[in-house]
Formats: sequence, structure tokens, C-alpha cells
Amino acid sequence: MDLRHLRYFVAVAEEGHVTRAAERLGIQQPPLSQQIKALEGELEVQLFRRKPRGVELTEAGESLLEDARRILGEVEGALLRARHTARGELGRLAVGFTASSPFHPFVTRLLRDFRSRHPRVIMTLEEMGSSELVEAVQAERLDVAFIRPAIPPGEGVTLHDLLEEPMVAALPADHRLATASRRPLRLEALAAEPFILYRRASGPGLYDAIVGACRTAGFTPRTEQEAPRITATLNLVAAGLGVTLVPRSLSGLQPESIVYRPLGAVPGLAAPIRLVARKTDHSAAARRFVALAQQEARRHNKSRAAKS
Repeated sequence: MDLRHLRYFVAVAEEGHVTRAAERLGIQQPPLSQQIKALEGELEVQLFRRKPRGVELTEAGESLLEDARRILGEVEGALLRARHTARGELGRLAVGFTASSPFHPFVTRLLRDFRSRHPRVIMTLEEMGSSELVEAVQAERLDVAFIRPAIPPGEGVTLHDLLEEPMVAALPADHRLATASRRPLRLEALAAEPFILYRRASGPGLYDAIVGACRTAGFTPRTEQEAPRITATLNLVAAGLGVTLVPRSLSGLQPESIVYRPLGAVPGLAAPIRLVARKTDHSAAARRFVALAQQEARRHNKSRAAKS
């Protein structure tokens, strides 16, 4: 038995007439009658009773009709789901991110926009360190991931540069330089301060950028404390244990305990946001997410350039 037999059977059962069913199916009446007889022969049951002006279902036919409709509905649903999945409109998307990435409005807006455009894609989110995120994408545990550093992506993985944001100085609220002034703070003004940095293994890109910028400013930062995540450094700053530099998007955290000062121009000191994804063997949903991220990044950078 094939699905065609079931479709023919359902059409005849619903029309109650072989000729009308043939017209509905777009075939001739004799071949349809032959297909119904072939189905009855295969099942070894009578499905229809012939009447002067049509046909009616036997008890066996009524039983088959219910199952035939269910089977055809499930097959049609499976085909639709396959088409939607192939177009990225259905499926799953596992997104990873570093601790600081979600604080940038670009990332949260991108996640919200993708969800709005593809409500039937189930999205899961997971936070890890940058190196772990790249490994998870390579191992197909994640589809895409937002990272900060320019980690060599490795085999089968590609890195998309999306945008950059300025770094700001985070100072304890009672620090001598913690003023409400909007004037940029010269980095060398922090030369004598104890620095709190996130461990290099957690974020080598920003770690190296901070140390390099300080050396360009004429000093090597005196690291008093290290934290496993960039957000954890702010807890130590709030406790008055030192100062640090963070992406500007984090400057809304703990405003009662921390003052954020913009920095003067420092070559090479910026906080990028990048998207890592597999080059091949990734889902249609992942391809759509990457395309949307690139589109929104171009729009964001264009708008920022226009303002400056």
C-alpha cells in the first residue's frame, strides 16, 4: 500500500461517489475504480458498498477512514516541518556567549529580533569562557557563540567581526578620580593604581588589550586581583580593592558603588564583539542567525559612523 491509495480512498469516502472523487483528484474514473479495487484486494476487505447513485462505507471502510485521515495528516505535517526546518523557520538554535556580551544592547536586540522573526525556532542560551565557546561550536554542542577575543577559530569554524565598543575605567565610588566629569580620563593617571583583571585564560583578547594599552601609556599595570569573569572584576572594584577597564556597555552595573570614566584615545584599546560559527554542516536556523547578525552589525556600524 502507498499513500496514493489512501488519498484515493479518502476522496471517494468523502465524496460518496467515484466520479466526483475522480474529478476532485484530477484523474479518470476507471483508473480510480481500479485503484480502490486493488486496495480492497490488498486488505482483503470490502471498503465500499455500491449503491445506485454512489457508494457508502462498510464498517471496515469507516474504520480505515479514521486512520487514513490521521496518517495523511501526519505525513503532510512531517513534510511541512521538513520544509520549514530547511528554510530555518523551525528547529533549534543553541547560542553561546561570554559573560559580558549580553550587556551590549546589540546582542540582546539581535536575539529578540531573531526570536520575533522565527518564533518556531527553539533557542537555548549558554554562558562560557571564550575558548570553551569555540570548542563547543566545533563539537556541535553550540551553533553560534558571541565572543570578545580574536581567538584563532580553528578547523571548521569561522569568526565574524560584528562591532567594537569603547572601554571605560571602572573606579570605586570614593576614589579620588571618581568624579562626575565627562572629560576623558588619561590612562596614565591610573599608573599607580592596583588593577583588577579577568584571568587571561578567560579573555585573552581584552586582557592583552588592557596590558598593551597601559604599556603604551608608559606603565605596566600592577595586578592585585584576578577574577574568572569580567563581571566579577566589578564586584572587587565595588569593594574598593582596585580599578579596572571594562567595555562601556557594562557601565550600568553597580552605579551606587562604581563610577565609570571615559578614557582618552588609546590605540588598540577597544572591546569587540564577534560571532563564531561553523563553516559547514550547520543548520538553516544558524545560517539565518549569522546573516541577521551581519546585517544588523552593518546597520549599527553605519549609524555609529553617521553620528561621529
